[in-house]
Amino acid sequence: MKKAQWVGVFPAITTPFKRDLTVDHAFVARHVTWLVDHGCTGIVALGSLGESATLDFEEKVDILATCVSAVGSRVPVIAGIAGLRTSDCVSLAQRAAEVGCEGIMALPPYVYNGSWYEMRAHFSAVIDGTDLSCMLYNNPIAYGTDVTPDQMEELADHHENLHAVKESSGDVRRVTAVVARLHDRLNVFAGLDDMILESVVMGASGWVAGLVNAMPAESVELVELAKAGKIEEARALYDWFLPLLRLDTVPQFVQHIKFIQQEMGCGTALVRQPRLELEPSVADATRALLQQHLQNRPAAAVSHSMAMPVAAG
Repeated sequence: MKKAQWVGVFPAITTPFKRDLTVDHAFVARHVTWLVDHGCTGIVALGSLGESATLDFEEKVDILATCVSAVGSRVPVIAGIAGLRTSDCVSLAQRAAEVGCEGIMALPPYVYNGSWYEMRAHFSAVIDGTDLSCMLYNNPIAYGTDVTPDQMEELADHHENLHAVKESSGDVRRVTAVVARLHDRLNVFAGLDDMILESVVMGASGWVAGLVNAMPAESVELVELAKAGKIEEARALYDWFLPLLRLDTVPQFVQHIKFIQQEMGCGTALVRQPRLELEPSVADATRALLQQHLQNRPAAAVSHSMAMPVAAG
């Protein structure tokens, strides 16, 4: 995978569970195929939205293998790499390469928020663990580690396979700073759903997206309009989409997005503890918000939407 391939809409997929809370691999395969059919240009598994912290090591590897088998060579599959120990993260990156992933997304370690001296060593170990193309995931809101443009440049100087950054600081000024400093070396992706239009207009090449799990037509169209410079059309779609996109930025973002998938007929709301499904009053409010927006859903998005395929047999 080359730097030029880090463009477009990369869904950060949710991890679907059966009633017994085992992974539903049949649904994983249908879901990623459906997302690619809608124009998504990559698949990111095992991120925060994928409840990675609740999955054991072999479950993670099996999910990656299912994604690769489902999409083949149509788009790259990116493995989210996170864990408590750096050695475990390196091992997961290596297994991701073995099952056919074309890229990795390196997250800060869980729980421990160390100095840059320590975080640099962690990221470097993961990036150097394979020859796969790598995206750095910067999310100081969730993980307490903020990788500055200076630090990104330091990593890029030492790792030729570092090709992209998922910028989730929530500050579009950070997007412009990284683009201005490293545009010829790193492709910048918006990492929060409610900053995508601003980010693309200011030079971001793509979006690691959340609500795309339920609404891929709107998500892909929004990025395509923005990249084409059709700002008025993009703004109209964005204004419609924003109240839903902001559900990606709240503490219960996993539950909200899975709930919307369930309401849209493309998933279930099942989550693993410590998460619980939305409380009834919260679920009712989210359902009402969704129904309100579906009543005036943009016609172009509706015309490009395809129903999730049913399971074979």
